Amino acid sequence: MSQHPAPVVTTAQGTVRGLRRGRTLTFQNIPYAAPPRGADRFAPPRPHEPWQGVRDATLPGPTAPQAERRLGDIDMTPYFGTGWSRGDDYLTVNVFTPATGAGDLPVMVFVHGGGFVAGSTRATLYDGSAFARDGVVLVTLNYRLGIAGFLDLPGAPANRGLLDVVAALRWVRENVAAFGGDPHNVTLFGQSAGATVVGGVLATPDAAGLFRRAIVQSGSGLGAFTPEQAARVTKAAGDTLGIEPLADAFACIPDERLVEAAGKLAGIDLRTGTHGDPLIGLSPFSLVLDTQPAVSVAAGGDADVDLLVGTNTEEGNLYLVPVGKYATSTAADVDETAARSHPDPARLVETYRASRPGASFAELRSAIMADALFGVGSRALADAHAARSPSATYAYEFAWRSRALGGELGAAHGVELPFVFDLTDRAELSGPNALLGPGQASADLATRVHKTWIRFARTGEPGWDPYDTGRRATMRIDAEWTQVDDPRGQERQAWT
Repeated sequence: MSQHPAPVVTTAQGTVRGLRRGRTLTFQNIPYAAPPRGADRFAPPRPHEPWQGVRDATLPGPTAPQAERRLGDIDMTPYFGTGWSRGDDYLTVNVFTPATGAGDLPVMVFVHGGGFVAGSTRATLYDGSAFARDGVVLVTLNYRLGIAGFLDLPGAPANRGLLDVVAALRWVRENVAAFGGDPHNVTLFGQSAGATVVGGVLATPDAAGLFRRAIVQSGSGLGAFTPEQAARVTKAAGDTLGIEPLADAFACIPDERLVEAAGKLAGIDLRTGTHGDPLIGLSPFSLVLDTQPAVSVAAGGDADVDLLVGTNTEEGNLYLVPVGKYATSTAADVDETAARSHPDPARLVETYRASRPGASFAELRSAIMADALFGVGSRALADAHAARSPSATYAYEFAWRSRALGGELGAAHGVELPFVFDLTDRAELSGPNALLGPGQASADLATRVHKTWIRFARTGEPGWDPYDTGRRATMRIDAEWTQVDDPRGQERQAWT
C-alpha cells in the first residue's frame, strides 16, 4: 500500500510540514504573529521571526492563557476545549485544505467564541475537515483573551484580541495561496464572542480589503463596552492584583495571576447614566469602543463586504437550563432580567407577554436574555448593513432544538455550530448531557447548513432573499426551512 508523503508548504515566514488525512491536508500551530511574552502581551501583534528548516505542523500547539470553563450540567468541552495548554507561541492558525492540489479556492477564517476569556483552535468543534472535503480552505485562529486580550489599559492599545484577528487576516492574505486558497475571496466568520469580534473587524479601517464576506453567528453589533464601562473593569482588575491600572504594571504580572484575577471580576455593575451593560453581567470583557460596530457600519465602515448574520431561537437557554435556573424561573426573574436589559423593563415585559401568549416565565426570561445579548445587536448590524447594501445582506434564525437535558436545552446558544462544521456525527456531541442531546442529529440538516455557509463564501448569497430594512427577510432553519419577513417585528420595536 503506497504512502503519501507528508505535505510541505513554504510560507513567508518559513516552511511547515503537515498531515494528510484522507482527502484533507491539515497544518496546525502555524504562527501568524510573534509570541506575546511579558510586556508584549499588552502591545500590538508583531510579525513572527522567520524560522530555518521545516517546522512541524502536525500537532496542536499552545493556547491563550485561560481558566478551565464549565457550564453546569452540559458538557461544553467540544466548544471551549480542555483549558489552557501552556506555551508562549500561541498566536497561531490551523489550516485545513483539500489534498487535490487545486488552487484559487474560497477561504473561510473562523473566530471562536468563549466569552472573551476561553476557547481555542484545539476545541474539537472546529475541525475543518468537512470544509476541506467540500473545496474550501478553512483557517482557525487563536487570539489573546481576558486581561491580555481585552482589558482596556492606559499605555496599551485597546482590543488587542481584535488586533490579533486582523493580524491573522494579514497572514492569510500573504500566505493562503500556498495552501490552495484565493486570498481575494476570504470569508471571516465567528460565533458568540468571536462573532462580536467579527462585527468589530467590519468596523475597523485597518482591516478593509482583507476579507470579502462576513458571517456573524450569535454575536452583537451593539456588544461593545464604552470606555467609561471598561474603566470600571480595569480599576477592579488593578484592585484585585494590588497594582496601578496601567499597562506597565500589568506587564509585570505572570499569566497565572492574570487568569486568576480575570475570574474574580464577575458581577461588576457596568450600567451608567447613559448606557446599559450589553452583556448583562455575563462577562467583564468585550470590545471597547467609542462607537458601536453597528453604528460604524451604518456610516460606511464595511464597504463592499457581503454579510450573513443570525441568531438561534432560544439563545438564552444555554445560560439558564444547564445551571438549574430555567424551570425555576419566576415573574420576579423575568422582571429582573428585563431590568438588566432595558431602560423601560415594564414595557419590555409587557411586549414579550403580548407577542408570546401562553409563554412560561422561563420562556419569557430566556427570550429577553437572548435578545439583550444577541438578537437586538444582530438585527442592528443587519439593519445598518442593509441600509447601504440591501442586496448583500442576509439573515437567518437557527431553530433546530437540541434534546439535551431532558429536551429543555432547545435551540440554545452554540447549537448551530456542529451543523455549520458538519460534525453532528461526532460521539462527544451526542448524549443526554452533550450539546446535541441523545440520539442522532439530522445528518441531512447538517449537510444543508454546511453547504449553505460554503455557498455564501463562494458566491455572496446563501440561497434566499436578501434582508432589507423593509421586509427583513429571514430564513428560519429547522428540519424544514422557511423564509419569513421580520420575524421579531413587535419585539424589535420594543428595543428602539
